[in-house]
Amino acid sequence: MTIYERLGIRTVINGNATLTRLGGSIMPPEVVAAMVDASKHFVDIIELQKRVGEEIAKLTHNEAAYVSCGAAAALTLSTAACITGLDAAKREKLPRLDTSMKNEVIVHRHGRVGYDFAVRQVGVTFVEIGDENGTSPDELESAITEKTAAIFYFANPGREHLWVPYAEAIAIAKRHDIPLIVDAAAQLPPPENLWCFTQMGADLALFSGGKGLCGPQSSGLIVGKKSLIEAIAFNGPPHPFIGRGMKVGKEEMVGLLAAVEWYVSQDHEALQQSYEDQVTYYNEMFADTQGVTVHRSFPSEAGQPMPRTEIRFDEEQLGITRNEILQQLAEGEPSIDIAGAGANGVLINGQTLMQGEIEIIAQRLKEIILNSCKL
Repeated sequence: MTIYERLGIRTVINGNATLTRLGGSIMPPEVVAAMVDASKHFVDIIELQKRVGEEIAKLTHNEAAYVSCGAAAALTLSTAACITGLDAAKREKLPRLDTSMKNEVIVHRHGRVGYDFAVRQVGVTFVEIGDENGTSPDELESAITEKTAAIFYFANPGREHLWVPYAEAIAIAKRHDIPLIVDAAAQLPPPENLWCFTQMGADLALFSGGKGLCGPQSSGLIVGKKSLIEAIAFNGPPHPFIGRGMKVGKEEMVGLLAAVEWYVSQDHEALQQSYEDQVTYYNEMFADTQGVTVHRSFPSEAGQPMPRTEIRFDEEQLGITRNEILQQLAEGEPSIDIAGAGANGVLINGQTLMQGEIEIIAQRLKEIILNSCKL
């Protein structure tokens, strides 16, 4: 009996995405083994954080790295680091910023995301730039004042045409000695993102540890400039300040190191091809099914350069709605979670599917459609 069976919890086939509500991703055996090994001993957590960061920095071609308690904590700690540096007096004041402290963060209006509260909880105010038509470099430069703590980009290739290009923004930030930070939490693949933002000149780049990296779901990764990484550690656990509640266990630190080692060693071209093959598979499976069409959707929901399978249903011809199909998938055995697309379609993401699950989803869809046609 598995732990989930003992607790009465149904497991789910995740054909949706690396969603937090579904547990992020599945850790490979190498990561699980590293975490088990780490759990067997006491260590100096500060020393471990430093050494793990050094190893991850080497693997990702960065100056420094830090393991955070998820990507949201990475946002909070990065913001705190930009305000306090290594100043203990400022650190004690967060999130109540006084007049001597920088308290503004610049963001693109079209770059806002729901998770940016993690930045604001440090006590800063967002200064939005741009309008419905986009943002000019002049608008970015004009927004910078003596109160500007940082410029944040929330990476999504689907919106980049509305932003000041990274290269121009980085040049402006450097002229004013303002840190520029890229939140790329879901931007893996491609693996090159682990170093491309910082090699362009961004001061920090942030990633989820439990999405594309397939590390512990409760982990995040910050890479970039050593001075800022030191300030992040200064604000982070185990210190009793704003980052204290963002504790990272020895198991998560070691697990994320193992995940990065695993991730950079993968054949990413082969992985991309496997996603393409899945689209082909579904196309072939439903080629003769009336009322069902299969399409290649690109890029992913987060703008990642990877295809997904979009299946559209003719609800009138099939006698069943898309939402009813989704409900039957979720309530059936096994429970299947995939995303809706438009008014009458679904999206299947190969990034989170295990061996054999592609076929299970296809079989369940065919059963649901066949049963609806018999009614």
